Amino acid sequence: MAKSLYETLEISDNATEAEIKKAYRKLARKYHPDVNKEKGAEDKFKEINSAYEILSDKKKKAQYDAQGDSMFGGQNFHDFSRSYGGGNDLDEILRSMFSGGGGFGGGGGFGGYSSGGRPQQQPDLDIETSVVIPFSVAILGGSHSVAVNGDRFDIKIPAGVKSGEKMRVKGKGHAQNGRAGDLFLKINVAANPEYVREDDDLIKIFNLPLHAALFGEKIEIKTLDGEIKLKVPQNTKNGQRFRVKEKGAMNRSTKVRGNLYLEANIILPNIDDLDEKLVEIMREKLPKE
Repeated sequence: MAKSLYETLEISDNATEAEIKKAYRKLARKYHPDVNKEKGAEDKFKEINSAYEILSDKKKKAQYDAQGDSMFGGQNFHDFSRSYGGGNDLDEILRSMFSGGGGFGGGGGFGGYSSGGRPQQQPDLDIETSVVIPFSVAILGGSHSVAVNGDRFDIKIPAGVKSGEKMRVKGKGHAQNGRAGDLFLKINVAANPEYVREDDDLIKIFNLPLHAALFGEKIEIKTLDGEIKLKVPQNTKNGQRFRVKEKGAMNRSTKVRGNLYLEANIILPNIDDLDEKLVEIMREKLPKE
């Protein structure tokens, strides 16, 4: 039984949950539109996100493992994705496949039936789908373009939004007889190779030359808010963290931003590139314990 979702993430079909997550992060970094400007990279990125959304969900994964690519009409996932343009239409179709046609879980009043199983008097004009937004937009907020039913428009993303949150866009659902439904978007935040988010805090690893770690120096570091200068003290240790206040993610309840923690990764010089006299002095004088 062909299972091309695993091929999309470049893993075997018996990969563990940790292996699936690791593979996704690696590929998301490689094909992220902000990093990879090659033709086709954005579509590949969307395929990777769609594959991960299915394989990281235990119920969806079990369903796919049981049916394989027969769910895609016998096509592999790459060809199936291309046939729907790799965008929001694909996301909506995948939701339908893995929820029995009832949107996110098939309930919650978004379907075409009332709780008693009788047809509603008014047709359901709402649309549910998902959207992948850049990491920087999730942290800082901003506008993001989405396409639904052939209509492309910008939506306003609030600062601090997290994966799994849902947004309602009024009047962007189906239209019928002068009525328009709403669009319900599930937010998926794209991975960023430079940052890890922990609640409202961000962690970024930065490379630090050995000289600066030993003797102290001011280092220029790029952040989501722009370039800053960090004063690194003498005798900085590998893995040592420096806090930059309120440069993390916005807490949407308190309206206060978290902190950015910069973690030092000390870069050791190549011994072959150093002056021979310095090497001899270091060999003699450096502590061995």
